[in-house]
Amino acid sequence: MRIFLIAAAVVALPMLTACGNDKDAAQPAITQTDLAKSLQDKGLQDQKLAECAAKVYVEQGISQEGLRKMTGSEYDSKIVDPSTLGMSKEDADKARAATGKIVSECLASR
Repeated sequence: MRIFLIAAAVVALPMLTACGNDKDAAQPAITQTDLAKSLQDKGLQDQKLAECAAKVYVEQGISQEGLRKMTGSEYDSKIVDPSTLGMSKEDADKARAATGKIVSECLASR
């Protein structure tokens, strides 16, 4: 019986540790509202523009990790790599595409 319990614990341990290390699941999702507030906190004074920009960024499909980079303070005091914007290549490409849409959709309607 003891051998069975030890074997069960050894088999279960890797599964339990794999479940406990998911950083995205542990952190709350960044919402469009969170992103708009962060944009305003970082200097985008116009609330409607911040809300429109946040909507475009979210609709562009930037990952939660990318949105965390955008709302975080990591790059407030250091230079970001212009090719990745501090994000994955995929998220950086989406952010650049979103910026073009923000100019045409959010600023054009003003």
